[in-house]
Amino acid sequence: MHDFFVMKIFVLCVLTFTAIICVESGKKKDCPTIKSKRQWSGVVAKNIDYQTIPVQYVVIHHTVSQECNSFAECATIIQNIQSYHMNLGYSDIGYNFLIGNDGLVYEGCGWHKIGAHTYGYNRNGTGIAFVGDFTDKLPSRKALNAAKKLLQCGVALGELGPRFKLLAARQVSGTISPGLPIYGEIQEWDNWSESA
Repeated sequence: MHDFFVMKIFVLCVLTFTAIICVESGKKKDCPTIKSKRQWSGVVAKNIDYQTIPVQYVVIHHTVSQECNSFAECATIIQNIQSYHMNLGYSDIGYNFLIGNDGLVYEGCGWHKIGAHTYGYNRNGTGIAFVGDFTDKLPSRKALNAAKKLLQCGVALGELGPRFKLLAARQVSGTISPGLPIYGEIQEWDNWSESA
């Protein structure tokens, strides 16, 4: 008689002082450094609503604010964005994640939480915003690489569906966000979709 054992693969995410580290069966995921809301001194959300995962859409934005090239600059700008959004009546900052030119990802409302980034895509989409005004230029290469790694990490964690659709905000709402240069850039990325 043979004994058969079933090995279960699991994903464990640990919040450290500098990043969220994800491990699958003893192997570290290739996730970018994600600064938690606590680390950038964000305010606790007034209310949290959860999405059904895996999420099927990712919508790319820019914040139309100053750019940031260091943690201190990014934290200040993101605090101001959160304050602005909450003063508008949102429960939290509208984006799920924000990315600075420093190449760091900043937790907004985070994975599997309903944001307030794109009408019609909040419940089934993750909103990612580059910090700055990129109407006429691209974010730093570090920022673009961090965004790609965040998307890959989201799929690996099961937060994003493997066939999620990558969209620019301008495709699904009356905006020019995330700017023409980023719009052209993301059309070359995996999971790009011409239509929602």
